[in-house]
Amino acid sequence: MSSTESVSPHDVIVCACGTQEYTARDAVDAAIFRNELEDKWQKFLRHVAAERRADELELELDESAISAAAEEFRYRHDLITAEETEAWLANRGLTFEDFSDYFARQYCVGALNEGFSPEQIGYTSAPQELRHLFVAELILSGTLEDMTTKLMWRLAAGCAGKELASETITAEKRKFLHRIGIEPAQLAHWLEEMGRDSQWLNEMLAIEAAYGTHCDALLVPEARQRELMALRLRLTRFEIELVELESHDAAQEALFCVREDGMSLEEVATEGRYPYRRADFLLEDVPADAQQKYFSGSPGDVLEPTPHGDGFELCCIIKKVEPRLEDPSVKSRVDQRLLDHYFSHLTTKYTYPRLSVPASVQ
Repeated sequence: MSSTESVSPHDVIVCACGTQEYTARDAVDAAIFRNELEDKWQKFLRHVAAERRADELELELDESAISAAAEEFRYRHDLITAEETEAWLANRGLTFEDFSDYFARQYCVGALNEGFSPEQIGYTSAPQELRHLFVAELILSGTLEDMTTKLMWRLAAGCAGKELASETITAEKRKFLHRIGIEPAQLAHWLEEMGRDSQWLNEMLAIEAAYGTHCDALLVPEARQRELMALRLRLTRFEIELVELESHDAAQEALFCVREDGMSLEEVATEGRYPYRRADFLLEDVPADAQQKYFSGSPGDVLEPTPHGDGFELCCIIKKVEPRLEDPSVKSRVDQRLLDHYFSHLTTKYTYPRLSVPASVQ
């Protein structure tokens, strides 16, 4: 098997465009350029802080819970044997130790609710070891795959578009400076901190501008309206009220009180001191096997009790709302579907994913 002991996850090749290969570092730096990395970095620092605090408290880790999470990951990625798991990790510059540590960190975050705070440090100024650990977490969480997809979309847009006018690039540069919050005079220092040069920045500006041009041509009212009609059922919004009960018998009794005695679900919850809440969601966010019962229901209907945790849940439909583009969440889903369809086709023409360690270290 190829040795990857000296390989940094940063150096793993994630995609290619023509003859040019792009690494995990390229995907991460492109996310920084788009100002989309900070939330992910802060979440990671919180995980690291939780792990450190668990060590200080000598917290006993639940090995069975950690193993179950690791097994679920392997099942999801169709990694049946230890050899297959090792090969999958090696292909991404990772080891079994990286794999185990990742799930231990996730456990620590869930086990500790307070008593720790993340280190206040920026990604570009963090020690190399911490940055490598961060990229390992991006890989194992699946986040790097999403970041790579965004990079590939922009690379494909750059290949498919015409040469952009200098004014378009200049406008894109203004957007970039505003996005990351620096003045033109600070740009050289920013690039130095990133370990990048003006050539890299120019490529980022060009592909981002090309991507924006494609999006402007794609996300027009007519296209959005057509897509909305195709997604009408899936994007129907439901407003509901829920009561949590300890048993099926209690749920049936509550259902009887609503249907036969005319009590509201909230009155039942108050009288029985049951947890009560309201919620709203789009139909496509509900598990597929539960969608039909919601869609078949009407406002005012109380649905049959369903298992929930150790008890049961009783639900009443308050309102069904037809999707409209004025709803920001609906518009976002419609736009994302249009972009997914368009760029999934475009990327197959100009780019391809390629997760592997560099040939020079194999």
